[in-house]
Amino acid sequence: MYYHFISLIYLFWSTTCSQAHSFCDAGVTGYGPESGCGASNKILIKGGTVVNAYHQQIADVYVEDGLILAVQPNIKVGDDVTVLDATGKFVMPGGIDPHTHLAMEFMGTETIDDYFSGQAAALAGGTTMHIDFVIPVNGSLPAGFEAYVEKAKSSCMDYGFHMAITKWNDDVSKDMEIMVKEKGINSFKFFMAYKGSLMINDELLLEGFKKCKSLGALAMVHAENGDAVFEGQKRMIELGITGPEGHALSRPPVLEGEATARAIRLAHFVNTPLYVVHVMSRDAMEEIARARKSAGQRVIGEPVVSGLILDDSSLWDPDFISAAKFVMSPPIRESGHGKALQQALSTGVLQLVGTDHCTFNSTQKAIGVDDFRKIPNGVNGIEERMHLVWDTMVESGQISITDYVRITSTECARIFNIYPRKGAILAGSDADIIILNPSSSFEISARSHHSRSDTNVYDGRKGKGKIEVTIAGGRIVWDNGFLNVVPGSGKYIEMPPHSYLFTGIDKADENYISSLKAPVKRYKVAT
Repeated sequence: MYYHFISLIYLFWSTTCSQAHSFCDAGVTGYGPESGCGASNKILIKGGTVVNAYHQQIADVYVEDGLILAVQPNIKVGDDVTVLDATGKFVMPGGIDPHTHLAMEFMGTETIDDYFSGQAAALAGGTTMHIDFVIPVNGSLPAGFEAYVEKAKSSCMDYGFHMAITKWNDDVSKDMEIMVKEKGINSFKFFMAYKGSLMINDELLLEGFKKCKSLGALAMVHAENGDAVFEGQKRMIELGITGPEGHALSRPPVLEGEATARAIRLAHFVNTPLYVVHVMSRDAMEEIARARKSAGQRVIGEPVVSGLILDDSSLWDPDFISAAKFVMSPPIRESGHGKALQQALSTGVLQLVGTDHCTFNSTQKAIGVDDFRKIPNGVNGIEERMHLVWDTMVESGQISITDYVRITSTECARIFNIYPRKGAILAGSDADIIILNPSSSFEISARSHHSRSDTNVYDGRKGKGKIEVTIAGGRIVWDNGFLNVVPGSGKYIEMPPHSYLFTGIDKADENYISSLKAPVKRYKVAT
């Protein structure tokens, strides 16, 4: 199949004479007739509707040397400029996916998409930057960082890093400072699930939250009660339920809701902002809504595409591979949860959309054929997100076009403190741009996607609104079905601490201390 062919070409760095693949002068293999060599560094996008998160206008966009230089009507240029006609189409910031796992070693294997294949897929789908999770090596943050720097050498678009925390001691605390001050990381993830591997306890969570606050770094949580999940898994096995349906049954929504509530309360106790990744259930969403509304707490909720539009019915498919490809954590929920998450996204209870792109092929998923606990957890989404969010949320009238830009790009840039360099079509911003044709249609297929996986959880899904052009770093990398990228062309984007979420935190601490009316001065009673 096509994706196997691409994988082999990249793996062995071989030349090919086909139109779809060729060598670049630099000696690296990529997609496309030019593979990134000799592409024009000057682009004019004419006549489109330019959409930012809070404003839209009909204007031209002029790009040169990787930056947007002008956004205004009727820009005149010379013959050395590539001109793209966007009349009747929307010109928007490229998507930013806040949640991915590329080349991740997990559950005895490694995700099938590395930094090249995963990012190539992203660009074909209109995403121009993603933030990946660095997993420490034996608990070491510096070792984990260096390992991921090595993995990312094949990158073909811009990326940033979150860092996971899997244990706690003085070295980890010091290394967090290094990650923030020297390595461009401004967020740390704590797993409340995966007992025996990544899971941390409440004591570590509190220490981590305090350290994040002191550094101006955002604390993130995977919110499931890992102890209860472990018990639920044992219960399913005892009942003889070993297939993929056992995965969902062993970790019901109540366990996601409990862990979300606990993390929110601990973050409130520390008075630090909190980011809840992959919100998959109504239970978790309602805890976030309650905290934001009643306490005014700074809690960010991130749904992912699979949770918004899929339900868990496929986990009961009698064919193991057809069912196992939907296994992820927290699980895809029963019908009704997705609609509730869509509504929460449309009303601002949830703020942005990720994917948790973490792909394993059929052979890898089959590791757990006799025990659902061994099925590698993860689904695709990095290529499909922008299309599916448009079709599900904009075409249905649930959100506006400016809201679409906000939840797929701008809010992520703001949360992780890289706005307006990213997430905007403004003079001075990076030239990461998509052109979307609202009149065109798309169809998703495992046969034609750019992931290396042989399955796709959205296989066969059709919709309105097609991304026809992707520009990344000022280069046209996707143009009406043709991908033009090379490994090694991506850049690491450092993300500074103290985003807008930390504004006023110090003042709130001062108000709290002054409200205590303590310590009380007491007279000693003579005895």
